[in-house]
Amino acid sequence: MGYTKEQLLARLKELEIDFAQYEHPVVLTVEAALKYIGHVKGAFAKNLFLKDKKQRFYIISALSDTKVDMKVLSQRLGLGKGGLRMASEETLAEILQVPLGCVTPFALINESARDVSLLLDQGLRSQECCLFHPLSNDMSIALNTGGLDKFLKSIGRVPAYVDLEANPPVGKDQPPDLASFVPSAAIVLPEPSEKEAVAQTANQNQQCANSNSATVIAKAVKQNKEVKSDKNEATNAKDVKDKAGHAVSSRRSFANTQHFVDEVLDKTSAIILSEITKETIKEHGDQLGAVVSDNIRKRLSSELNNLAMIFKNTAYTEGFHAGTLNRPHHF
Repeated sequence: MGYTKEQLLARLKELEIDFAQYEHPVVLTVEAALKYIGHVKGAFAKNLFLKDKKQRFYIISALSDTKVDMKVLSQRLGLGKGGLRMASEETLAEILQVPLGCVTPFALINESARDVSLLLDQGLRSQECCLFHPLSNDMSIALNTGGLDKFLKSIGRVPAYVDLEANPPVGKDQPPDLASFVPSAAIVLPEPSEKEAVAQTANQNQQCANSNSATVIAKAVKQNKEVKSDKNEATNAKDVKDKAGHAVSSRRSFANTQHFVDEVLDKTSAIILSEITKETIKEHGDQLGAVVSDNIRKRLSSELNNLAMIFKNTAYTEGFHAGTLNRPHHF
């Protein structure tokens, strides 16, 4: 288990680092935080948790108005234009051991984050003080970069401040200027066991019984029905609920990969939405479920289409061989 907010604050006091703390409702963005602490003197930092294709991770801490171009930053690290992307929420919890909206340099205090690289915006040094969440986004603390540096050094980190808006040329005679900040080793995340996966699915299905989740799922099913291109294969919401477990294996799915993909996405959306409770809906708004469902559909559609095509071709091949073996012979 990672450090708590209370443990971190105690650690800062032990190090005799001066800071001021401000409690506020849970916030997920800089804009939301500024509604409550915009009057506080200092600059609020935005923090990105990124990964590259080799499972190496990075925290980028910058002033809220600093423009961080992911493609340029990727090139400066020597990763190519598309080498960086946002890390998943699951990875965030596994490596930094903080929830969504709580990424800060302070998360590096956890042993699981020992191989995560940190890049600090040089603009932070010009501020009288900077504001960060202390591992929890229901509070912000203000301290100067001297205090932040002291904390980082206490956990064996050398603070590195760089110009995140720079765009130096990279070529044969001009090597990537930030290549030294690429972690030397990839982080291997543990794979969930089969029993854990089954237990998690069962738990998620149980959560679907929750009345609030059922309401959101019904909306998602209705939206999925309306966007299906093949009207002859459209089903009503009751059929989706009653037959979701059988749709993937139906003969109709073999013949139409898009139908197969739609059914899988229906199930995926339902699983994700089943985790949305009354509290989270109240906190983030009743549009959260639709947004999550749409994002899952966009991110998985292409990959599942390829998987479905392989599945279809395999079924066709097996059916062809079966038909050949059982074909009657004419003399």
